[in-house]
Amino acid sequence: MPVVVGAASDGHGLTAFLPLDPCRPVAVRLHHALHAAREATDYQRTTGGMEAFDAAVAAGVSRELTEALVALVRGTEGARVALAWAPSAGTPEGCAARPEPVEFSPGDLPALREAGARYLTDEPSVPVRLTGAVVRMRRSGPRGEGTVRLRVLGGAEVPHVRVTLDEEAYRTAGHAHLVGLPVRVEGRLESRGGFRRLSDPTGLVPVQVDETERDRLMKALQENPDFFEEPPDPDEDAS
Repeated sequence: MPVVVGAASDGHGLTAFLPLDPCRPVAVRLHHALHAAREATDYQRTTGGMEAFDAAVAAGVSRELTEALVALVRGTEGARVALAWAPSAGTPEGCAARPEPVEFSPGDLPALREAGARYLTDEPSVPVRLTGAVVRMRRSGPRGEGTVRLRVLGGAEVPHVRVTLDEEAYRTAGHAHLVGLPVRVEGRLESRGGFRRLSDPTGLVPVQVDETERDRLMKALQENPDFFEEPPDPDEDAS
């Protein structure tokens, strides 16, 4: 997706222009996540409690976001993030017409670092509806349930997830991959030692995409002869 980035007029910032399709949902999610991270940080600094960061997961706050904010603020006097909506498309539902900038300071770093560590070891599971391309499949025999790895295209701010599917859903995922289609599935996104998994998956179906994206997915299949994995390594699953 084309993203245009340029320096602000005062020389102290960057401006990124995102295309409406498919970036608007991402921008809306970022809007909610930034405000939730700000509120959770304020709560931690006031009370010392981290529970607000648990609740903030539903708004999109994650280990990746807290780490990005730490990297943005570290070594500076602070950072401000502001979003503005394209006038031609109007204001997204649930968002302010002119969102207030969200600011983070060096004094917020301990809370953000602690939240990132907390997410890594005990990240709460959250319900999601993911769209992803199947990039790995494996099961111990010719029939039965199997494990699929998805490259996430939408629905969560993580690059990949693994999901264990029953025989019918596993077969559907395999057929979708062979014809170059991503799939959509619902479940609970959870972390085990920082590795993302989707538990309780339901409703897996192929998703239609435009010809350009389909050709790209088919090319990836041709360049990936090791698509079907060997039976799982017990040491890997235990990590």
